[in-house]
Amino acid sequence: MFSVLHLLIIICLLSYPGDEDLYLQHAIVFIEDAIQYRSINHRVDPSSLRLYRWYYSRTWQWGLGLTIALVLMLAFVERPSSLSYTSDPRFRTPSWEPPCGLTEGIEIVCLLIFTVDFATKSYLIGWEEFRKCLWMVFYIVVISASIIDWTLTLSMECDEGLRVRRLIRPFFLLQNSSLMKKTLKCIRRTLPEIASVFLLLGLHLCLFTMIGMLLFAKGEDPKRNGEWQTYFRDLPTSLSSLLVLLTTANNPDVMIPAYSLNRAYSIFFILFSGFGTYFLMNLLTAIIYNQFRGYLLMSIQASILRRRLGIRAAFEVLSCEGRGKDGSHTEKHLERVRVDTTLQVMTRVQMKSYCRHAIIKKVQQFTNGYIEWDDFRRLFDELDKDPVKEHPPKPEYRSPLLQRLQKVFSHHYVTLMGNAVALVNVMCICTVLMLDSEKSVGVRDDYYMEVINCFFTLYYLLEMSLKVFAYGCRGYLSYRNNIFDGLLTFSLLVVQIIIFATYGFPHPKWNPTSLGLLSLWEMVRLVNMLIVLRFLRIIPDIKLMTLVASTLVDLVKNLRAFAGILLVVFYVFAVFGIWLFKGAITAPGTMSTISNSSLENITVNFTMECGSYEQLGYWPNNFDDFASSLVLLYNVMVVNNWQVFMDAYSRYTTEWSKVYFVSWWLTSSVMWVNLFVALILENFIYKWDRSVTCPVEDIEWTGYESTVQLMFREHIQEPTEEELLSQLHQHPHLNLTG
Repeated sequence: MFSVLHLLIIICLLSYPGDEDLYLQHAIVFIEDAIQYRSINHRVDPSSLRLYRWYYSRTWQWGLGLTIALVLMLAFVERPSSLSYTSDPRFRTPSWEPPCGLTEGIEIVCLLIFTVDFATKSYLIGWEEFRKCLWMVFYIVVISASIIDWTLTLSMECDEGLRVRRLIRPFFLLQNSSLMKKTLKCIRRTLPEIASVFLLLGLHLCLFTMIGMLLFAKGEDPKRNGEWQTYFRDLPTSLSSLLVLLTTANNPDVMIPAYSLNRAYSIFFILFSGFGTYFLMNLLTAIIYNQFRGYLLMSIQASILRRRLGIRAAFEVLSCEGRGKDGSHTEKHLERVRVDTTLQVMTRVQMKSYCRHAIIKKVQQFTNGYIEWDDFRRLFDELDKDPVKEHPPKPEYRSPLLQRLQKVFSHHYVTLMGNAVALVNVMCICTVLMLDSEKSVGVRDDYYMEVINCFFTLYYLLEMSLKVFAYGCRGYLSYRNNIFDGLLTFSLLVVQIIIFATYGFPHPKWNPTSLGLLSLWEMVRLVNMLIVLRFLRIIPDIKLMTLVASTLVDLVKNLRAFAGILLVVFYVFAVFGIWLFKGAITAPGTMSTISNSSLENITVNFTMECGSYEQLGYWPNNFDDFASSLVLLYNVMVVNNWQVFMDAYSRYTTEWSKVYFVSWWLTSSVMWVNLFVALILENFIYKWDRSVTCPVEDIEWTGYESTVQLMFREHIQEPTEEELLSQLHQHPHLNLTG
């Protein structure tokens, strides 16, 4: 193991003598790598550092993100196009099809951008790291396959049956997110543990299927064969019936024919669903949560190691810079960095402004001119801290009367009173809507509704004005709930002014004809919807509700990787669904457009049985285009009536189509939804533990930010000095071995 002294001497010898800015560039890039949890194993020569910072700049990363979004959105426009008013084949007009070359031209530009991205990234990490990174190898393979398939499309004048590149487009989204790749790796490592529960679940399903087929075998009396005829006619039907029962989607329908003959038959179905649904499925959720959480911890541990390694590398480089200035060779001196140099670095690092200010403030507290390693490491603890929002001071009034009024109107009870008034307003709207629910628009008298709206709008305007008087304009806008409240109040005022200007002031039997873009009733409804939205202002004043709302916000902000992988899965299954089932189900009104043989097949299979696809009018749910495929997959993921879609496509195509729907149910509803539920629980528990001692009025303006790293922070071990030095010694572009 190299000592710190030997390690630093080697780094200094490999540096450019006299080029002080190079030391700073090294430190800046290493700190930025630490902030973003990036690897420091990249080229560190001056030109590469400039290219590296440009590559990770907001301009390039935002541009790359927009390119990925654009290439994924092409699926909505490409044939079969989703640009139609409805997806129902009975009413759908021919959708607009882009001319050949339009979407292909956009796509080739995106592919060229991905090629530049690949070339830049592969150059920066170097050949050694490139060989180790399978994602980079797959990156060039996907780009090459997409360009080849794109060429085939143009050669066939955009009339090819399958576009293989559609299926691999989501790879661009995956490879651009390090957290998404970590999550996917965790899911892959979790699958073996989950497979054991799936095996037990399959055994449970097969066992009860055999018992059910024996229990409900075909008898001599046709009147007593209802259960066999509908649900246990053969093995595939029996398996699918009990599989759907496992999701409770066909409960109690599946047991009604047998239950109506003998109440004892209910024991079979209760035992099956009780053990399978309430024991095995919940056990599966617990195992998914536990195993995935363990592997996620390992990934987060690696991210923390990257951050600590980046900070350590910056410290070593700055130590070399300090040594080069005064020529000292003592190890004691090499264990510290200069304060002025650290300040120069921190002013040039790209990071959140509140973190920069906090770190600079701490650096300025070192009066001896140097910072030791332990102190330097603790500087970057600010990266894990939440921003503390400070509100501007209240305006100072000289008049004692104004001071007393300011104290009254800034009290928390004024907000509670406003919430009570908002509740009364919503109750009034509900009362009027209930009284007029049976009346048509022409018979309604909008006078009372408009008078109520005018009264409460004036109160909301008065409340907002008094709060602005008490807090000042800047102080009022420093609270997020005040911004929400103020925007809706201002919107209410604008709509009311438009109503008065267009239809005059309200009076009894006030029901003028439409004079503008919106009728009077539509304008009143718009006001009522704004009032209902404004009632959400009560959330910051209820602690548990605030925690729930903030948890949802944090999930949207910080757990995007999990939603991103779900988007990828949706995308892939939607493309497969179009390939397999496009045009498989044709509505009765469109049968004239197909061949006679297909018409006979559909006529035979067509049924109007109660609860069937046709009887329920599920025609808009199909795989005829990309948008409708996504909606159908979502409906199956919810599992309510998902057996209807499975039954319809098995009738119109083949029994093997059930494999597709069962695979989607296992992937989305069983696997991914359980993961998402587990992470919601983790996020909520984390926030609850942090807010136990926090007053309700402080929750809204504390600004919690729950990153995935912070959620598991207490369970992560800090890397040792030996680990950091060993990793730094293995840097492929510093040649530390001499």
